[in-house]
Amino acid sequence: MAIARGAGTEIIRSVFLEDVDSTSKPLIFGVQHHIYTVLSITVHAVALNATGDWITSYFVGYDASAGTTNQDIVIFKNDMSVAQTFVWGDKFSFNGHEPTDFTGPVDDATKQDAIADQGSGVAQVLYIQGEHADDNFEVSCTYIDQNNA
Repeated sequence: MAIARGAGTEIIRSVFLEDVDSTSKPLIFGVQHHIYTVLSITVHAVALNATGDWITSYFVGYDASAGTTNQDIVIFKNDMSVAQTFVWGDKFSFNGHEPTDFTGPVDDATKQDAIADQGSGVAQVLYIQGEHADDNFEVSCTYIDQNNA
C-alpha cells in the first residue's frame, strides 16, 4: 500500500547514506508548504583521513536575521575517531521553502508570517559532509514530514 502524502498528512521518514566524505550529501530536500522535524542524525566513522576529522550537518536556507537567501547555517560539527558513533538527538524543525524575501531582522508579525507562508520558489536543504575525501562515514537521519499544502 502506498503512503499517503497529500495535504494534511504527517509521515515519519528516514534516509541512510554510506561512504559520506568531503562531498556534501543532502539529507532532506525541502518541498514548499512542508515542515520537517529532524528527530535524530546518527553518524558512524568507518574510516578517517586523520583522527579528529569532523562531520558537519548544515542547513542551506534563509537567514531571517539579515534577510538573506541561500545561506549555510551549521547545525553541528563534531570531531570523530574511527569506530566512533555520534548521535545528534536535539530535535529541530525547518520549512521546506524560503519566505518571500524581506529586510531583516524579524521584528514584526508580518515577517514571522512570511517565514511560515514559504512564499518563495527556493527550497531549503539539510546537508551532511565530512572533512576529507578519504573520510568514510555512515549516516542515518530520521524525521517527520508534515504536508501543509
